[in-house]
Amino acid sequence: MEHAEKLDCIVIGGGPAGLAAALYLARFNRRFIVIDKGEPRAALIPESHNVPFFAQGIGGDEMLRRAREHAETYGARILSGEATALASEGDGFAVDFRDANGGERTLRARFVLLASGVVDIPPRLADVDDAVLAGLVRYCPICDGYEAKGKRVGVIGRGVCGLGEAKFIARTWGADVTLLSLDEPLAPKGGESNALAEHDIEFVPVPIRSLARRGDGIEALGYDGAVRRFDIVYSAIGCDYRSGLATALGAEADEAGALKVAAHAETTVPGLYAAGDVTEGLNQIVVGMGQAARAATHIHNRC
Repeated sequence: MEHAEKLDCIVIGGGPAGLAAALYLARFNRRFIVIDKGEPRAALIPESHNVPFFAQGIGGDEMLRRAREHAETYGARILSGEATALASEGDGFAVDFRDANGGERTLRARFVLLASGVVDIPPRLADVDDAVLAGLVRYCPICDGYEAKGKRVGVIGRGVCGLGEAKFIARTWGADVTLLSLDEPLAPKGGESNALAEHDIEFVPVPIRSLARRGDGIEALGYDGAVRRFDIVYSAIGCDYRSGLATALGAEADEAGALKVAAHAETTVPGLYAAGDVTEGLNQIVVGMGQAARAATHIHNRC
C-alpha cells in the first residue's frame, strides 16, 4: 500500500536523537513522520546522572516518555513499526514501512534522518537486561563511571580489547578494576603489561566461561573453576551499528559500521542525515541530541 503524501522528512528511530529531531522539526512546522521500532538503547538506562537538568537522575524510560510527549505537544507523528528498506527516488527517498500489526506501505520524503542507534553485544549472562536495569552490567563508563567509585569493577572483552576501557575507569575514578577476557586467554604484551601495572589493574589470564548474578553483585566463572565477584561488570565486547539502511545506499561508514557525517550531520549520500549512536564519535545522549538539532535545522533550511 502506498502513502500518497510526500513528506519533508522521515526520521528513523525513536530514541533521544530521533525524538530531539522530532521536536525541532515539529516546531519548524515541517511535515514529517518518526518511525519508532520500540527498541531504543536508552530504555535500558537504570538512572542517568550526566544528562543536564536532571541532577536527581532520570531513568531511560522516563526520559524517552518525556521527550516523546514534548514532541507530540507540537504535533509530531510517531509511528510504531520498522523501516525495512530505504531507496533514493527522484529528488528524495522512499522508505518501506512495516507497522506493528504487520501492515506494509511506502513512505516518501525529500530528506531522511537516520537515528537508529546501536545494539550492544551483551556478555553471556541469563537475564542480562535485568542486570543492566539493576546497574550490575554496564556498557558506557563515560555515562556512569562516576558511580563506580569505590566499587570492585570487572571489565570484560575479548583478549586485551577491554584494556582501554579498564584504563579509563581506573585512571579517572581510581576504581578497583580487573580486566577479564571472554573465550580467549588474556596475554598482555610489553606495552599492555606496563599500562596494566601503571594503573594498578589486575588481569586474569584464564578466560571467563560465564557470568552469574549473585545478590547485589556479579560472579565471573573462569575456565579454571575460579569464581571472582564484582560489584559492577562493564562489557567491552562491542556493538552492532544499525547503519545498514544507509550503507545499502552507499553511505560511508568506518570499519565498525558507524556512519560518517559532515558538519550538519549529513552522510555522504546527499539528503540522508544521521544522528546519535549510529554515527562516528562519542556515543552520548547529549551529543546525539545536538546532532539531531543541527540536522533538523539544516533540513528545515533546505526545505
